[in-house]
Amino acid sequence: MKLTARALNRATLDRQLLLRREPLDVAEAVRRVMALQAQQTASPYLTMWNRVTDLDPADLDAAFAGYTVVRGTMMRMTLHTVHADDYPAFRDAIEPTMYATHLDGRFTPAGLTVEAGRTLVGDLLEFAAEPRTAEEMKGWLEPRLGGLSAAGVWAILRSYTPLLRVPTGGPWSFTARVSCVAPSPRPTLDLDAAAGALRVLTRRYLEAFGPASVADVAQFALVQQARVKGALRAMDGEVEQVEGPDGKVLWDLAGAPRPSEDTPAPPRLMAMWDNTLLAHAGRDRLLPPAYRAFVIRSNGDVLPTLLVDGYVAGVWRTVEGGIEAAAFHPLPDEAWEGLAAEAEGLVALLAEREPHPYRRYDRWWAKLPELETTLLPG
Repeated sequence: MKLTARALNRATLDRQLLLRREPLDVAEAVRRVMALQAQQTASPYLTMWNRVTDLDPADLDAAFAGYTVVRGTMMRMTLHTVHADDYPAFRDAIEPTMYATHLDGRFTPAGLTVEAGRTLVGDLLEFAAEPRTAEEMKGWLEPRLGGLSAAGVWAILRSYTPLLRVPTGGPWSFTARVSCVAPSPRPTLDLDAAAGALRVLTRRYLEAFGPASVADVAQFALVQQARVKGALRAMDGEVEQVEGPDGKVLWDLAGAPRPSEDTPAPPRLMAMWDNTLLAHAGRDRLLPPAYRAFVIRSNGDVLPTLLVDGYVAGVWRTVEGGIEAAAFHPLPDEAWEGLAAEAEGLVALLAEREPHPYRRYDRWWAKLPELETTLLPG
């Protein structure tokens, strides 16, 4: 079976709950879409607003507070929000990468052996059985380091150790006052267990972003392609191969639904760093190549986008009076009408919390090409 580019687009939109909002519990919605990039605190809320019918942001507050949904460093060594049940396997799946880049790759230059680092990690997790601030962590470390910089070692441990961020307040559950706690249950941090965990991650990835190539899974998780191939071989009977539009092999869960390529895709105002734009090695599943440099900036920022007919068609920002939208190409009247309706709902959501959550990123607008902008009133 050969899939067209548009069929792949619709399959991904369907699995990411972007063909229609669903009446889901917010924790279940997070589980369905697998992982939300969460380095910007408002984005998980906007991501869920795009996917859940009549989202009440207080439900996501409660999920964070009760740790049914958790925030921590995972795939691509980036802060993500995931369902708590997924966290241990996701973290164990990337242990070989984390071990090589942090424990083995950075502890020795910092003056610690790998064995000393492992001991520190285990002891730190015991200390973090209750929430601890960064200053408390550094204070705990200092007498254990024999004169090494507590701040420097903490910078390594903070990235490597499986710690969850503790909600510290509004408007989006997390603030600059970083506080961490050990997860329960904890990942094993066992290199031998990583293969089984990667099978779990790969299965969940295909559920949320498939069909996909080996390179897609490897890029999303930042693991070696050979490990992904091994995971897929071990999933024999659970997965099947399909042919992508370029003739390359794609993998999917056996019998997974794939809507027809002519399925309508409603307009959406996508959050910054929406993982749907970043989940594949080739970004063109939703993001036309001609627009990539406008949306994914040189420093890694991924701007909030207009999604029209399933593809990125422009960018947006909040302004006084509503949403300012800039389209990369002319849009039909019905698309603008749909975006206007979305803007009304988004402005209402933001008004309750923070009207301009991405204001610090407005500098990128001056660096965009001259585009006609439209004010979508709130």
